[in-house]
Amino acid sequence: MQALCCILHHMKTPQLPDVGSFIREQRVRSALSIRKLAEMTGVSNPYLSQIERGIRRPSAEILRSIAEALAIRTETLYERAGLLDPVEAPGVRLAIAQDMTLTASQKQALMEIYKSFVTNDQEDS
Repeated sequence: MQALCCILHHMKTPQLPDVGSFIREQRVRSALSIRKLAEMTGVSNPYLSQIERGIRRPSAEILRSIAEALAIRTETLYERAGLLDPVEAPGVRLAIAQDMTLTASQKQALMEIYKSFVTNDQEDS
């Protein structure tokens, strides 16, 4: 009976967004050590490590300083942390296709470049 209660309790517990692993991924992509990111943000090295491992949930202010140091949008981290609802951005492909200032060959070139970035990002995940 106790095992069933434990299982039900875990089923009811919502999963927190994993902002920590996203921060770690961005830090590694930026070729920053955790110590360097700590210096840049004014957040202690152990606390950053705990955020990355999902042990601590950072405040909006700490997320803002991390975003600034990693040169990413603050809103991106807020969304990953569950502080903001994700906003659907207009489709890049649609924007390229509808841009009347681009020639057909420019549109094709941009599409090829965009597709290469999207494909590389999906393979990295």
